[in-house]
Amino acid sequence: MELKEAQKLVDDWIKTAGVRYFSELTNTAMLMEEVGEVARIMARRYGDQSFKKSDEAVDLADEMADVLFVLICLANQTGIDLTAALQKNLEKKNSRDKDRHKNNPKLHSKSNKSNFNTEFQ
Repeated sequence: MELKEAQKLVDDWIKTAGVRYFSELTNTAMLMEEVGEVARIMARRYGDQSFKKSDEAVDLADEMADVLFVLICLANQTGIDLTAALQKNLEKKNSRDKDRHKNNPKLHSKSNKSNFNTEFQ
C-alpha cells in the first residue's frame, strides 16, 4: 500500500466510522500515547524491563500501526502529503548525512540488526 492510498483509506474511515477527525491537539496527545505504548513494548522486549503477565500478549506490529494511523490523521488534518514529505526528508538526509554515519565509529562497533522482510520492498 502506498502512503497516499493509506491517507485516503484513513480519511474514508474517519468520515464514515469515525464520524469526524478529533482536533489536532487531541490527535497529537493520542499520538504520544500510542508512541508510549510502542516504547513500553520495546523496553520490555529489547530492554531490561520484564513483562507483566497482563502485557505478555501485546502485539508490537499492531501498536506501530496505531502510531501510523494517528500520524496519518494528523497529516490529513494539516494537509501534508506524506509521500512528498518523506521523499523530501530522505533527500535532506542523503545530502546532509551522506558521509556522517559512515564515518561514525560508534556505528561500526555493533552488528546492524534488522528484521525487515525484503518481500515488502
